[in-house]
Amino acid sequence: MHRFMIFPLPRLNGLLMTVWLMLAALLFTPMAHGQTGGAFGQRGEPNIQASLIAETERPASGSTVTLAILMKPKPGWHGYWENPGDAGVGMQVDWAFPEGGQRPVMGPFRYPVPERLLIAGLMNHVYEHDHAVLVDITLPQGLAAGTRVPIRGQARWLACTDVVCVPEQGEIATTLTIGDGTVTAENRALFDRFRAALPRPLDQEAHYTVEGERLSIAVPYPAAAPVGQPWFFAATPDRVRYAEPQQARRAGDWLVIETALADGADAQQPIEGVLAVTPDVALQITAVPGAVPTGGDPVETASVGGTANEPAAIPGLTTVLLILGGAFLGGLILNIMPCVFPILSLKAISLAKAGGDQRQARREALAYSGGVLLTCLALGALMLAIRAGGTQIGWAFQLQDPRVIALLLILMVAITLNLAGTFEVGVLSMGQGKAGQGGQSGAFWTGVLAAFVATPCTGPFMGAAMGAALVLPWPLALTVFAGLGLGLASPFIAIAWIPALRRLMPRPGPWMTTFRRIMAVPMGLTALALLWLLSRQLGTGGVLLGLLLAVAAGGLLWLLGRRQRAGSGMNWVAGGVALVLLCAVALAAPPLVRSDTVGSASEGLLGEPFSETALATLRREGKPVFLYFTADWCLTCKVNEANAIDTQATRDAFKANGVAVMVGDWTNADPAISRFLEANGRSGVPLYLYYAPGAAAPEVLPQVLTTGMLTTLGAG
Repeated sequence: MHRFMIFPLPRLNGLLMTVWLMLAALLFTPMAHGQTGGAFGQRGEPNIQASLIAETERPASGSTVTLAILMKPKPGWHGYWENPGDAGVGMQVDWAFPEGGQRPVMGPFRYPVPERLLIAGLMNHVYEHDHAVLVDITLPQGLAAGTRVPIRGQARWLACTDVVCVPEQGEIATTLTIGDGTVTAENRALFDRFRAALPRPLDQEAHYTVEGERLSIAVPYPAAAPVGQPWFFAATPDRVRYAEPQQARRAGDWLVIETALADGADAQQPIEGVLAVTPDVALQITAVPGAVPTGGDPVETASVGGTANEPAAIPGLTTVLLILGGAFLGGLILNIMPCVFPILSLKAISLAKAGGDQRQARREALAYSGGVLLTCLALGALMLAIRAGGTQIGWAFQLQDPRVIALLLILMVAITLNLAGTFEVGVLSMGQGKAGQGGQSGAFWTGVLAAFVATPCTGPFMGAAMGAALVLPWPLALTVFAGLGLGLASPFIAIAWIPALRRLMPRPGPWMTTFRRIMAVPMGLTALALLWLLSRQLGTGGVLLGLLLAVAAGGLLWLLGRRQRAGSGMNWVAGGVALVLLCAVALAAPPLVRSDTVGSASEGLLGEPFSETALATLRREGKPVFLYFTADWCLTCKVNEANAIDTQATRDAFKANGVAVMVGDWTNADPAISRFLEANGRSGVPLYLYYAPGAAAPEVLPQVLTTGMLTTLGAG
């Protein structure tokens, strides 16, 4: 919340605040800091705590390390962005390195997206909460392992409340030791959160025009991408009137911001700044003089006295219905996507068992649908909750965790052996009894498994709907997830409630035993795929762990089957202990067995690894770019790669047409990819984009590719 000072003479108050801040700024000069202390020196605990940490404390010689300057204001206090606005002073750091030898090279500061604070008519660009300013440091080449590299700087910043400002200073320091560049999991997660708060560099130049005292900035932004209440923060000083209202409109693939020009502003030089588009998307832009499109649809901007990152506006009824329709159709189409093929075996057996019994079929349809809906809602709610905590994840996040994969491997081995007849459990077998509780329980858990395993791969209609769910208020977002589940369950519901469809199902009979054995094959192949996925996520250690879990689960279930065939009952205590031990190993072991030989994110895939910086470079060079996002657990992705992307015809065509290829591998959680997917209106893979030279926005290709689609890219 942005606050206002209440004075009877606001203009006089603004003048007094300006004078006070100018006096404070004088204290930032080197002369004022020749000594610590004095009449204006800092005494006692600072109002904004500053510290310095490194992403890795053991960087390799010659490598570039990211440092974070952590700033923690006390409640009611704030610090300033690089361009503080109408008043204030940004942070300054004088770095000091030991004399002699090669010295590290410091890069520029990278600030998170600021907030706006209006006091007495003066607009301030501030941080009222904990934040991190990132800076890259490049170490000299040839440093021996174990060499200590001290990093120290004298930092100066201005800490303010609504009524008082205090110049503060302090030493920020850390020590690096030359090593292998290992980054701990804790530091990786911490710096991922820091980077998530940074604006994203825009790969194309924005344009601006000046008419009288009005400045119009046109920013390339896809027409289908979400917009909240945008606000432009000018990093270039003295170009705009910071406290003036801003207007926004959408003109095709352009987002146009209009505001007041500052007095005496240069109307020919580039303007740099940050455009906050939604609470989660901010773009770092450079605008040069050029044409700005006219017309378009108005967009509500953030109010002058409001926050910079207001929630996105709630869409109209028609838009919501279209999103829900996309989620339903996406879930329906999932039933014929490769992702769901293994689960079809369970559904097929359940349908065959029901035969022509209408009551049984309907009870099981409701149970199955309940399992699907509950799982989709639970996964959706969990994803929204994690994102609300600041972690960048997307749909299918559960399959990026090797512990989940290990548990699924145990489950798939159990289902495979059950279908093969190694042992019998009423809930899993789904082949005994009529309309008893066991059948309904089996249908429910089949629905849970279908939703849990099938939803990670997005199909047609589903990707856009899931992306939209990320920017909707949470009740509407959960409705979208429910629509997805309803679409996934709808074939089962239709067969249960439409007699003509149900009559097409074969009657139960001896053939079901043979059919059940055959259906064990796709489930066994799924278990092998999960073992392979563990190898991709954990390396050799993942293979050994997966084999251990599979053999242990298989051996225990084989012993259970022997007891059943001998007429002995199941020892529930021993079985429960064994199950708990297996699950405990699956949950605890993955972090311990991760191998150093885990392949890189894009190993074995066509194209160079994705990065927004590399993409922006290729686009500035005018090269056509084919960018695709994949994951090892996405069967749709793998089918497209085998049949269309990684073929000789496609390779030859890309080479002949000069098409650069980039790949983003989302097998393991990658916040940078999650943010990019979200910026393009998606929350999962696959996503295929083609950037034509000079195009304002990429072309989104279908989620089922053919070689013919790709070989024409870049031609002509």
